[in-house]
Amino acid sequence: MRRLACFLGLLAVLQGGAHAADRVDAGKRVFARCLNCHEVGPNARNIFGPQLNGVLGRKAGSVPNYSYSAAMKNSRVVWNERNLAAFLRDTDKIIPGNKMRFFGFFSQGQLDDLMVYLRANPVPAVPAAAAAPRK
Repeated sequence: MRRLACFLGLLAVLQGGAHAADRVDAGKRVFARCLNCHEVGPNARNIFGPQLNGVLGRKAGSVPNYSYSAAMKNSRVVWNERNLAAFLRDTDKIIPGNKMRFFGFFSQGQLDDLMVYLRANPVPAVPAAAAAPRK
């Protein structure tokens, strides 16, 4: 009986890990909508929008070498899952006058998966020298 309980506990842990990996993969698929303007990962650069490494916990408008709107630079927003999801739903409601225009129409499930993906991205914010825009 004890072995069965251990086996069932191990099976639950393994299934939980698989579920987490599925959520990260789902978030990566959602992030594909962002790839025209943003990058994440070890070689991420500022393109049309800033790179998003380490975005959760970062002050809005703070990536070096990116030309933010005055509204974004002067906002007091520090990105967390809740306010980033709200921003993606309505960019002007959260930071009026910012220059990001996005009409992705994410469902709540997609936003949740996107946050799992961004949280799982192990790459810290890119240093100033590395964040220079591509030419």
